[in-house]
Amino acid sequence: MWFIIIRQVLNLIGSFFVLTLFTFGLTYLFPQGSSFIVDPQLSSELMINSTINQAPEANFFIDYYQYVTQILDGNFGLSSVRGSPVFSEFWTYFPATIELSMGALLFALGFGMPLGIIAAKLKNQWQDKLIVSSTLVGFSMPIFWWAMLLVLLFSLWLGITPVASRLGFEFDIQPVTGFMLIDTLLSPQAYNVEAFYDAVHHLILPSVVLGTIPLAVFTRTTRSAMVSELSKDYIQSAKARGISQNLVVWKHALRNAIIPILTVLGLQVSVLITGSLITETIFSWPGVGKWMLEAVYRRDFPVIHGGILAIASFVIVIHLLIDLMSLYFDPKKRTL
Repeated sequence: MWFIIIRQVLNLIGSFFVLTLFTFGLTYLFPQGSSFIVDPQLSSELMINSTINQAPEANFFIDYYQYVTQILDGNFGLSSVRGSPVFSEFWTYFPATIELSMGALLFALGFGMPLGIIAAKLKNQWQDKLIVSSTLVGFSMPIFWWAMLLVLLFSLWLGITPVASRLGFEFDIQPVTGFMLIDTLLSPQAYNVEAFYDAVHHLILPSVVLGTIPLAVFTRTTRSAMVSELSKDYIQSAKARGISQNLVVWKHALRNAIIPILTVLGLQVSVLITGSLITETIFSWPGVGKWMLEAVYRRDFPVIHGGILAIASFVIVIHLLIDLMSLYFDPKKRTL
């Protein structure tokens, strides 16, 4: 068990090494597009000394060592536009992206898994065909077009949901954690509960837009895994012993079917983070995606560089946690 955990941690370190090598290679080959090393005098002296005394290959490794050291210290450079630390800016916008991604993930899992189970129980019936066809449409629908349709229907025509932002302008909530749902409840204002419901109201439509594609993936994955499990001998034996259908499905079959769902969950984290760029732009959601897109418009290369590195590191850590979770549900992996 511990050997597997250590192996997963070593895989994490290896992935981080490859990631930093890639991002540093871009900086090293195109130094005019990056100001990642924030001490120009130190950098110049290092380059002069290494040029005189060492080979070009040694220069690369010395600079790479300094680069990784700065990253581990939380130094991601300075924004070429604002002049503020990139790492501080990232953590300012990151909670909004996490809040949106969690809302989308809860929407996708909350509807995707039950729909997949229903489709598996009613295999080849009209309900199953309807669910499968709907997921195919949802998976192939462009996010920006789907977002515009939902805004037009629920915001402009029906007036049910807000169009943009995280909170109504009538509320004055001071940021504490960066998570609006938490900050509204921590606020000393008398309207903090009302502000909380308003924040949930603002979160619904972007979460539905961002979670539509993962919803389709979770539905189809759950259906496939449940169809496979429901046809196995231990399920038939449980039914023969008189165990109720719901207990067989939700306690026995779903526990084994959760393993491929966890695998897909890790992949969908990347989809949620990258899809948030479009979603946050459409709904004026002040998250990392909108922040990085604005950096592209301004050609703020340190922000783009640091943002990509931070997001990729976050995704790698999430994959590690999901791999560790799969050890709990799959005893076979503990013996590998």
